[in-house]
Amino acid sequence: MTGGDASVKWTSETRIAGIQGDSSEKIQDHLTFLANSWRLNGARVVGLVEEHTEGLPKACGGSVLRNLVSGTHHRLYQDLGPYSTACCLDPAGVAESCAAILDHISGADLVILSKFGKLEAEGGGLIAAFVCAAEHDKPVLTSVAPPFTKSYLEFVGPLGAIIPAD
Repeated sequence: MTGGDASVKWTSETRIAGIQGDSSEKIQDHLTFLANSWRLNGARVVGLVEEHTEGLPKACGGSVLRNLVSGTHHRLYQDLGPYSTACCLDPAGVAESCAAILDHISGADLVILSKFGKLEAEGGGLIAAFVCAAEHDKPVLTSVAPPFTKSYLEFVGPLGAIIPAD
């Protein structure tokens, strides 16, 4: 697998599957649906999904991260004010949400992590959860922001793949 090969597909060695090919909101809804379905069938699913939340300004993402174990919400975006043009991702909120799931990963059947994006490409965000899942040999389902495909594939190496949203 080469770092820039976005056509990499699922194999028997794949442990980390990154979904691409639809809007972020639809992929997050699909991750939530899958988590709920698998849990109803007895699977121990842990992780984080992004949920759009009424009342949060859309300029700042309008989303939170929901912990699949506790149901608690964590900040994904911060309000930098109406004139800010900076990225409004909230690294502290994402780190807090990541820390909240680490102790649950070892007992999971599957880990769902909302996204491999800017923070993860820079070595932050949910990286600790990806690493913890790998250390415990737990499969991971995530989404990959298209601009960070190369970083994702370099990070996951032969254990990861890009899969279509369908």
